[in-house]
Amino acid sequence: MHDSDALLDALRQAGDPEAVQALEQLIQHGADEELVRINALSFAGEHGLSQDAVISTLLHGARLGLFEMSWNILCSSCGGVLGANASLKSVRQDAYRCAFCALDTEPILDDAVEVSFAISPRIRRVAAHDPGSLAFWDYHRQIFFGTGVVFPEPPAFEDLARLATLEAVELQAGERMILALQIPAGSLILFDPVTHTAQVLDVAGEPAQQRQELSLVFDDIRPAVGHVDLKPGQLRLTLENRSEERVLPGIFIAGEALNTLIGGRRPFLTAKRLLSNQAFRDIYRTDALDVDQRLKILSLTFVFTDLTGSTDLYERVGDLVAYDLVRSHFQILTAVVASHGGAVVKTIGDAVMATFPMPSQAVAAALEMREAMRRLNTGRETDELILKIGLHEGPCLAVLLNDRQDYFGQTVNIAARVQELATSGAIFVSEPVVRHAEAARLLTEKGLQAQRHLCSLRGIGSRMPVFELT
Repeated sequence: MHDSDALLDALRQAGDPEAVQALEQLIQHGADEELVRINALSFAGEHGLSQDAVISTLLHGARLGLFEMSWNILCSSCGGVLGANASLKSVRQDAYRCAFCALDTEPILDDAVEVSFAISPRIRRVAAHDPGSLAFWDYHRQIFFGTGVVFPEPPAFEDLARLATLEAVELQAGERMILALQIPAGSLILFDPVTHTAQVLDVAGEPAQQRQELSLVFDDIRPAVGHVDLKPGQLRLTLENRSEERVLPGIFIAGEALNTLIGGRRPFLTAKRLLSNQAFRDIYRTDALDVDQRLKILSLTFVFTDLTGSTDLYERVGDLVAYDLVRSHFQILTAVVASHGGAVVKTIGDAVMATFPMPSQAVAAALEMREAMRRLNTGRETDELILKIGLHEGPCLAVLLNDRQDYFGQTVNIAARVQELATSGAIFVSEPVVRHAEAARLLTEKGLQAQRHLCSLRGIGSRMPVFELT
């Protein structure tokens, strides 16, 4: 059996059947550019599939070696990839510089770090596996820009590219080139996507009476963006490639055509969402972060649950029966969390800590958890498993604790304290959760009220509003 056939067979056993079928078709019949930096969310939408099913299947495929996963740092302005990493462990904590936009981007996991997938060369070789073979715009679209950038379709793309580009050349390693250009008034960006070298040309004033001179060297040091003032007219531009690979310098005209060319956007799989994906936590249990990393998340929703009366339960029914009941409760909660796009971070005794990208997902999961426990108790004709549930949303740090990816910060502490306030069978949420538009809409649809209490939380300085869902 061919290697890829064996791996696809293994993927069929692990992944979602419909997602596996769609990915198999992509592997066998997709164009080269479709197999580079696969956008999991767009792929799901194009094939009418569940996003979570596609994400889970791609993760299994990456673990098997069918795909390669990349954690890409994105420029917050142009969507360019400022750093591509095989693991989140390689992501730096300090800001990344976009030479094209002359902007710094902090690697915040909410929207500045995307996760994409590419076909492994052992399964199928595509042009992007040899980036030095890609044409000028193919390199930009397949290598430099992230999966959130949407380019116009032909022939609009070619028309806009022509209007947005004054010149585009290719220089092999060690090559030197001299260009004679007529530069117009306005702002020009001389940029190479390979070395991330850039020079901003501000062209203004009366036309130059004599030919102007400008030189730019490309090397592997990746210097900061440069800036030069010029006049409209003749420019003798000297380009020298001192790097060890081919470079693709282009002179772009900053304006409407360029903005339209690279301005389209679509959703993409963020690092925040992937870290709160149950399949990712199950597959990459200890491989997410390095022990010294502290990566920021601006908004994450935490759910804490705990069983009431569990000590009495052990005394009443014995350790073996109680253990089986508690284990069943963990299995149910884990399934509920995963079904709403979240992930269980850890269990602490009889308690569960879970995360969700959005408050609305957490609220929906909490309501289903409570109902699932009621059904379990009804089936056993008892009320032995009663949950207390607490929710809070806010910023935090993604860290590695006890050899597992975890979260740290005041948001986590508040979420745990909100759960402590809850009485048996109650769901308590903080104000950021109940004020979230989609969460509020969900409560209205369910006919639920949020009863406000002003509470003191253990270890938290000031009193804060907490809402009980009734």
